[in-house]
Amino acid sequence: MNRDHWRFKCQESCFHNGYCYRCDFSCTVEVQEAIPILKKAYGDSTHKVLHMGPNTCSVVSHLLKEEETEAWGVEPYDIEDADGNCKALVRRGIVRVADIKFPLPYRPKSFSLVIVSDAVDYLSPRYLNKTIPDLARVSADGLVIFTGLPGQHRAKVAEVTKFGRAAKLRSSAWWVRFFLQTSLEENEAAIKKFQQAATKSSYHPNCQIFHLKSFN
Repeated sequence: MNRDHWRFKCQESCFHNGYCYRCDFSCTVEVQEAIPILKKAYGDSTHKVLHMGPNTCSVVSHLLKEEETEAWGVEPYDIEDADGNCKALVRRGIVRVADIKFPLPYRPKSFSLVIVSDAVDYLSPRYLNKTIPDLARVSADGLVIFTGLPGQHRAKVAEVTKFGRAAKLRSSAWWVRFFLQTSLEENEAAIKKFQQAATKSSYHPNCQIFHLKSFN
């Protein structure tokens, strides 16, 4: 079985490599479901977390409810329609709106753990080559990437309008090649702990999840 995927009862007709996944699924929602598993896998490294992705306010709000956890967020897109809680997080400087095509305004190893969801699916390789290494730069103990699966959902007109392009859902093989080309190393220890915690909790991810080491 692929180490990043677990089989679960099929709810809709979305298949990939012999597995069935939920369609039209947000990996940002998946992050919130995976937080207990991430805490078991990363332990103390979840005390200071940066999340980057659409609707980051929901993830940050969830993380802030966890004991002994500091959380910040980077929202890559407009928050004009965001709720009052999200706008309050922005005013307090906990969440910032930033164009992720450019370097993040943080020093190296500013956060123990960095989590990114959905946002990388809307970036071309030209920008991925800069953005993902930059995320590894600002993390001290690891970078976790939640990304969609090929065929998982189709782009909608509203999606293209908001994100500027349709999502490009890439295969795990594509990502592995990308990591090698950009000198990013998968975190085997974190992968093993995450899988063990997921199995014990009967957690079945609906997105691809990659665990990468931080840059030294």
